[in-house]
Amino acid sequence: MGRFTRHRLALISVLVLIVFILIGVFAPLLSPYDPYDLAAGPGGEIQFTSPPSVAFWLGTDALGRDVLSRLIFGTRVSLTIGISAALLALVIGVVLGVLAGFRGGWTDIVLSRFTDAVAAFPSLFLILTVSSFVKPSLLTTVTIIGLLSWVPTYRLMRGETLKLRHQEYVEAAGALGAGDPRIMFRHILPNAAAPIIVQTTLGVAEAILTESALSFLGLGVQQPIASWGNMLSDARTITVLQSQPWLWLPPGLAILLTVLAINFLGDGLRDTFNPREK
Repeated sequence: MGRFTRHRLALISVLVLIVFILIGVFAPLLSPYDPYDLAAGPGGEIQFTSPPSVAFWLGTDALGRDVLSRLIFGTRVSLTIGISAALLALVIGVVLGVLAGFRGGWTDIVLSRFTDAVAAFPSLFLILTVSSFVKPSLLTTVTIIGLLSWVPTYRLMRGETLKLRHQEYVEAAGALGAGDPRIMFRHILPNAAAPIIVQTTLGVAEAILTESALSFLGLGVQQPIASWGNMLSDARTITVLQSQPWLWLPPGLAILLTVLAINFLGDGLRDTFNPREK
């Protein structure tokens, strides 16, 4: 923990992520307006594409909805998708990786060749292709990203298992009659947890970026549900980019800050768990 506290960017990143998580958790309390209702001005008129003002700090969108309220609720949606998809990829990658590394033989060959086949396609292209054949929704987005993002975790877990399975404590557990599941998940997995945690942390950032890309293209979270990605989809015209920056700048900055914070946190965890770091 001492090495982590010396990593200033990682500490700042933790604070930034805590703020975003609290915003997502308490979104109904922090949101000044309903993110799905039309925003009315002081005179009762609907504010369509209104610039930032005292009443609407980040302005309103083309449908008359408060951008700040949608940004707050989009924080909840985007973080939920990123964390859930990363956890799904973690489970798949860890289970398949420890099986391949520990069992070896045909199990390792089949799983490794299957992994190579999945990795042969660019991940975003594969996710886009699969997404175009299913009905877009929050659950579908999480499932698709998680099911197609486990390859790095699998390779890392397999390598760690190959390194650990011949350790004396693992062989001693087998000699004492421990079954394969107990050895894999009680003795090998905990000792491979450090690099897996770092990989999962970075996987959250990747999942958030992927969700943003899918939603921007209309294949992810659908309107009227707010996510950072489909908020950016409002900026697909030159007019919006040039004259209405309040529509795309807030979600763009939110994605940038979150991904940077997660990456810096991953760097801090990597340095903390690295035995070569003093």
